Amino acid sequence: MKAFPILALSLGLTLAGCMSTTTTTSGIDYAGASGLPRATKVRVSTSGEPAKQLFGPVESPSAQAPESFGSYSKGCLAGAEQLPETGPTWQAMRLSRNRNWGHPALIDFLERFSARAAQQPGWAGLYVGDMSQPRGGPMSSGHASHQIGLDADIWMLPPSRLNLTATERENLSSISMRRANGAYVNAKWTKAHMAIIKAAASDPAVARIFVFPGAKVQMCKDARGDRSWLRKVRPWWGHHYHFHVRLACPAGDRTCVDQAPPPPGDGCKDAEGWVDRILNPPPPDPNAKPAPAKPPTTLADLPAQCASVLGAR
Repeated sequence: MKAFPILALSLGLTLAGCMSTTTTTSGIDYAGASGLPRATKVRVSTSGEPAKQLFGPVESPSAQAPESFGSYSKGCLAGAEQLPETGPTWQAMRLSRNRNWGHPALIDFLERFSARAAQQPGWAGLYVGDMSQPRGGPMSSGHASHQIGLDADIWMLPPSRLNLTATERENLSSISMRRANGAYVNAKWTKAHMAIIKAAASDPAVARIFVFPGAKVQMCKDARGDRSWLRKVRPWWGHHYHFHVRLACPAGDRTCVDQAPPPPGDGCKDAEGWVDRILNPPPPDPNAKPAPAKPPTTLADLPAQCASVLGAR
């Protein structure tokens, strides 16, 4: 593990006893089954150093029970598991980033999900982009979320082979699926893309999938029969080179904070509204004032267990 600055930690440790009111979709208590010590709450004295500078350089996970602390955009991850660089139906991309880590629930999901993707014509499996850092937490670049080991970016590029070298994984690019700034899909969009996203959304562990608005509208047009899976597929900016899968908090992770459930219904009208705003953007407000810059997240802003995660061997 690279050397990194540790903020002063008090010796007053208490067991993490906060009870969560979140709803989980995984019946496995990974933390309880691991036999490893759980991360504890630690009172932090901080100089205000950005947390991304503390979590980013760490190369290995903590030797603690696997557990997600906090929310997707403000948290950390104990006992992370690394997605193997290559598997029967996947390859991890951009290995130099060291972001192919996640909660064991995410690793389990990616293994079964990639096997389903490999059943589609022309898809050998999946190219998996950013997941989380070895101990989660804020990243130095690229993501506000991905902090608790329950998010993964899946490339839109159909893998034709799964024997890419490390150099190829650094230089190969995914492909964009959007047209007209994301209002529509382009000619590269296929039925297989929709089938793979549907398979992910149909997995009970998945809470949300983020795609560009035009893809959601296209899937709404093409969906037949049961449309309940569409509720989990939500439009969001970007997400045309990849789609973003987010799992719900696993069972037993007592301080993991789930995102509020999507609104009832299939969400298709909402996606159409996104498309309309892309094609007919409202005029700018001449009286609008620029939003003040947000201060960087510090260790003190994260759940109290994150200092224990950061300082563990």
